[in-house]
Amino acid sequence: MAKKSKKYQDAAKLVDKNKIYSASEAIPLVKKTGFAKFDETVEVSYNLAVDPKKADQQIRGAVVLPNGTGKKVTVIVFAQGDQAKAAQEAGADEVGAEDLVQKIQDGWLDFDVAVATPQMMAQVGRLGRVLGPKGLMPNPKTGTVTMDVAKAVNDVKSGQVAYRVDKAGIVHAPIGKVSFDDAKLEENFKTFNDTIIKARPASAKGNYIKNLSISSTFGPGIKVDPTSF
Repeated sequence: MAKKSKKYQDAAKLVDKNKIYSASEAIPLVKKTGFAKFDETVEVSYNLAVDPKKADQQIRGAVVLPNGTGKKVTVIVFAQGDQAKAAQEAGADEVGAEDLVQKIQDGWLDFDVAVATPQMMAQVGRLGRVLGPKGLMPNPKTGTVTMDVAKAVNDVKSGQVAYRVDKAGIVHAPIGKVSFDDAKLEENFKTFNDTIIKARPASAKGNYIKNLSISSTFGPGIKVDPTSF
């Protein structure tokens, strides 16, 4: 096991491992335990009592955080005609059709989110092996396959966060930056927490959220009570 740095160890001493903090207690603590020289991302991690092997328990979606994520997001759009024009006017960083598909096939991947109209998905589907493993494939469940490409671009630019449960039942997501005000971070946290609760499958049994923690990019995890908002 890799040895933790002295800075990490000093930060970890500020956290009571035996305590489950309220959200209002955890937010200032996560900022205090962030020790990097850059503006660290604040991340949440949920361990859910779901079985991702079952189709109805594959939790996935997207939510627009009220105060954004603090990250500049590069958005591309696969569209033609009026939809392409609407995407450009909404501030998409790159808009195209077959030409954009070819550009990605040639190795270009300098973007964070891809949006597509339903009509373009037959062509975009050729990029599955490239975009799929990187989590960049447009998907209707995250609002990135849509006829309203302008709204999709605005949502992403405004702080939309896509989430997906992994095979171990874990959901990770960014909710802001250490530099954010406590109130803005807590509002983002509550919004994301509400979204996860609403996504609970009807077939999920027992304690749905088994564990919830928050941390900065390099900081220690802080356990949080999901009912404390």
